[in-house]
Amino acid sequence: MSLWKKMIRKEDPSVYEDKDSHLVRSLRVRDFLGLGVGTIVSASIFTMPGEVAALHTGPAVAISYLLAAVVAGLVAFAYAEMAAAMPFAGSAYSWINVIFGEFFGWIAGWALLAEYFIALAFVGSGLSANFRALIAPLGWKLPPSLSNAFGTNGGVIDLVAVVVLLVVSFLISRGVSDAARVENILVVLKVGVILLFIVVGLTALKTKNLVPFIPKYRPTSHGAFGGWQGIYAGVSMLFLAYIGFDSIAANSGEAINPQKTMPRGIMGSLLIAVVLFVVTSIVLVGVVPYQKYMNSAEPVGLALRTAGHQLVATVVQTVAVVGMLTALIGMMMAGSRLIYSFGRDGMLPKFLGKLDDKQRPNNALLVLTIVTLIISALFPFAFLSQLVSAGTLIAFMFVCLAIYPLRKREGHDIADPAFKMPLFPVMPALGFLASLVVFVGLDAQAKIYAGGWFVIGILIYLVYGMRHSALNKKAEKQQ
Repeated sequence: MSLWKKMIRKEDPSVYEDKDSHLVRSLRVRDFLGLGVGTIVSASIFTMPGEVAALHTGPAVAISYLLAAVVAGLVAFAYAEMAAAMPFAGSAYSWINVIFGEFFGWIAGWALLAEYFIALAFVGSGLSANFRALIAPLGWKLPPSLSNAFGTNGGVIDLVAVVVLLVVSFLISRGVSDAARVENILVVLKVGVILLFIVVGLTALKTKNLVPFIPKYRPTSHGAFGGWQGIYAGVSMLFLAYIGFDSIAANSGEAINPQKTMPRGIMGSLLIAVVLFVVTSIVLVGVVPYQKYMNSAEPVGLALRTAGHQLVATVVQTVAVVGMLTALIGMMMAGSRLIYSFGRDGMLPKFLGKLDDKQRPNNALLVLTIVTLIISALFPFAFLSQLVSAGTLIAFMFVCLAIYPLRKREGHDIADPAFKMPLFPVMPALGFLASLVVFVGLDAQAKIYAGGWFVIGILIYLVYGMRHSALNKKAEKQQ
C-alpha cells in the first residue's frame, strides 16, 4: 500500500461506537453548559478586554468580541452537527479520521492537543499570578523561586500553578460526574460575580469614556490601533476566549442522548458567553478610560477600585481566581479524552487508551497532567499565550470542510443527526473562511510556533502512528 493510501485510510464509525461504549454516559445538558461556560468564560473575561482596548480597539473592543463570536458561532454550528452525528471521544480528531482519513485526523487532533497543553499551562499560570496578587495586601508573598517559571525572574517552579493543576487532575480522576458537579457550582458562582461587576459598574459608567467608540486608526509599536484595522487585530487577540466549546465536544462519548445534548450544550454555552463578554467589555471601558488599562493584569479590579468599590473589587477578584478552576476542569477533561482517543487508535502507545476498573481514562489524564506541569514549569505566561489559538483554528477549518462529505454519509454508515448546520452549503464555507481570516491575523510568532508543533506531529505520525495505528493492524491481518 502506498504512503498516500495509508494516510487517507478512514475509520469505520461503528468501530468508534464500540470502542467508546465502555465510557459511562452521565453528562446532561446542564453539565455541558457548565463545561462550556466554565471553559469559555475563563481568565480572559477578567483580563483581556482592558488589554485589547488599550492596545488595539479603544471602546470598540465590544465589536471585536462580537465579530470573534460570529466566527466561533459559524464553527459551533459545524461542531454541533458533527457531535450529534458522531458522539465519539476525541471530537475533531475522531470525526476527521472518519471523514478524511487517518493522517488528517491526526493533524486535527495534534492541533487540538497543542491547545489543551498550552491552555492548561496558560490558565494555571494566570490563576497563580492572580492568586499571588490577591494575597499580597495581606503580607503573604512567595519567593521568586516559587512564583515563576524556571529561569524567569529568578524562578524555579510556579508552585501555585503546580498545586492547582494536581488538585484538578485528582478531581477528574474520580469521574466526570463529580467533576461536572463541582464545575456547575463554580460556574454559577463565577457568572454571579460577573453580573455583580456589571450592575455595580453601570452605576459608575461615564458615556464620555465611550466616545469616540471607534478611534481613528493609527499604527503603533503594538500593531494597529483604532479603525477597522484595530478591531481586526482585536478579533485575532480575543478569539482564544471562544475556543472552549471544543471541550464540550471532546466529552460527547459520555453524553446522555447526544443527539440533543451536544447541540444544546455547544450553542447554549456560546450564546451565554457572548452576552457576558460584550456587556462586560462595554462596562469596563465605560468606567475607566481605556488608556489606563495598558499593562494592567487585572482591569476588572482596577475599574471597581477607581469607582470606589474596594470591597466589591476584592470579592470579584477572589471569585475570579476560584472561577479559573472551571476552565482547568473543562480543558483537562477534554484533553484527557483526546489523548485517550489517540491511545485507543494506536496513534500513541496503547496504554493511553486503557480504561481503569471504573471505566475512566486515567492513564491519559496522568500523561496530560505530567506534560502540562512540565510546560507550566519551563515556559512563562507571555510565551504560552502565543500558541493558544493557532492550532485550534486549524482544527476548526477541518471541521467546517468535513460537513460536506458528512452530509453524503448521514443516514447511511453515519447516523442522521437531529441537528444539522443551517444554510448548507454556504455556512460551512463561511466558517472555514472566517477561521482562516482570524488565523492570518495571528501574531507571526504564533504561526512559527504552530509550524514547529506540526513538524513534530508529522514526524511522530510517520515514525510511530502510521505503523501502530489500529487501521494499520487491521490491514496487516487482512493481507
